[in-house]
Amino acid sequence: MKIIDTKNAVGTVLCHDITRIVPGEFKGVAFKKGHIIKEEDIPELLKLGKDHLYVWEKKEGTLHENEAAERIKNHIAGDGLVFGEVKEGKIDFFAEEDGIVSIDTDELLKANSIGEIIISTIHNNTPVKKGEKIAGTRIIPLVISEEKIKLLEEICNKRFISIKRINPKKTAVITTGNEVFYGRIQDKFGPVIKSKVGEYGCEVISHVFSPDDKEKIKHNLIEALESDAELIICTGGMSVDPDDMTPTAIKETGGELVTYGSPVLPGAMLLIAYKNGKTILGLPGCVMYARRTVFDLVLPRILAGEKLTFEDIAKYGHGGLCLDCEVCHFPHCSFGKGV
Repeated sequence: MKIIDTKNAVGTVLCHDITRIVPGEFKGVAFKKGHIIKEEDIPELLKLGKDHLYVWEKKEGTLHENEAAERIKNHIAGDGLVFGEVKEGKIDFFAEEDGIVSIDTDELLKANSIGEIIISTIHNNTPVKKGEKIAGTRIIPLVISEEKIKLLEEICNKRFISIKRINPKKTAVITTGNEVFYGRIQDKFGPVIKSKVGEYGCEVISHVFSPDDKEKIKHNLIEALESDAELIICTGGMSVDPDDMTPTAIKETGGELVTYGSPVLPGAMLLIAYKNGKTILGLPGCVMYARRTVFDLVLPRILAGEKLTFEDIAKYGHGGLCLDCEVCHFPHCSFGKGV
């Protein structure tokens, strides 16, 4: 620190809080430690009786908290983000558009292991709306060794916080089951699927019904694969009952089967396959009646352009239990947040 005449303090960094007291009305901080003094601050400081100030004397090899925070932000922030004003060594990150939060947690751990630097985020793969806060970085001391910032820039090899944009897909729905096909019961799956995909701007371009007949289900799948649909969703017939032919029909279309089963409750009987660059989902019955299921976890990732792997699905075991809370706060809850 050094002492400086207040009238000459513009552009310097305050090293201590300055209190304002209005008898009977107010007592609190008028200027916080770390504040960069502006021209308009000088009259106010003089009114507070501050003819001299302690300010930070910049030395080679040290950075002010705000300068350090800007460097960190510029190194770690990827696409789809906007930022709050840097203040007291802190910068908030916000979603520039609707999408999925993408965080490399290994890189995040590297950064937070340096010391005197913190980076906090919401959970990876969380769907977010434009303007939602998703991360923040802060420098702990008022000044920090530039070597620590250089170390972060050296060991963190990529911009590890970003937003993956949601791209709505044309959707084909195939509802299977004799009970619906022959009119014994009313289809309850279709409206749910249309509502779920509609949350992300997807258009259902076809919805067909099939009995529990493997060849007829395959025929409907092939038609969907040859159509403009980019996402094909099969509902019904996903259990291991002898009448349930949907998984077999999907497998026999010759696509790449990623998984039949997921460590998510509700949603254990999920099927994911790929063919001709299109995603095929076999949805378990729980999607029809449970508020949130495995479908809510995988759908936004698929719409963000991810090609999910078996490992991606296996990781859902940690956090894959929905607590079915009386008041649902998804996606801002533990469900699906272990990945």
